[in-house]
Amino acid sequence: MKNWVIFIVLFILSMSLVISILVISQAISPIKNIEQKAEELAISTNSLAVVTNSYIYNGNKPYVTVFGEDEDGNEKAVFVPISLEENSIQEVYLQDGITREQALSVIDNEKDIKKILHTKLGYEEAGVVWEISYTNKADKLNYVYILFEDGQWWKRILNL
Repeated sequence: MKNWVIFIVLFILSMSLVISILVISQAISPIKNIEQKAEELAISTNSLAVVTNSYIYNGNKPYVTVFGEDEDGNEKAVFVPISLEENSIQEVYLQDGITREQALSVIDNEKDIKKILHTKLGYEEAGVVWEISYTNKADKLNYVYILFEDGQWWKRILNL
């Protein structure tokens, strides 16, 4: 009887693990698929020659931010809309604005930062922005948007 109980428990745990892995992989699949298509579009439109990284940025309109180099070796960020509309692609040379570290230094004077969650480059109606999300000492979620071109504050969403 004891062996049956052990077998049933192990079987249920194994099945739970397998089902969890399948569900997670199916949930991630559309994200990876749209990122791959955006990378291919950035290359096919000659915006980039080499892709190094990409991620989804969800602002007022969702974009896939694709990083890489053009044919001259200049580092660029290309913003491909989720709809994959070729005429809506935006791009910027990374040397034309502030770096991630400079954007983080802009918010260093905030005394209430507990932990930086992420820093993403994205495209909004104001142009290219750095989105920095962090938690404060009260464990509230905060978003700060810094303009890429000059490092000025654009928008803050505090204490969510």
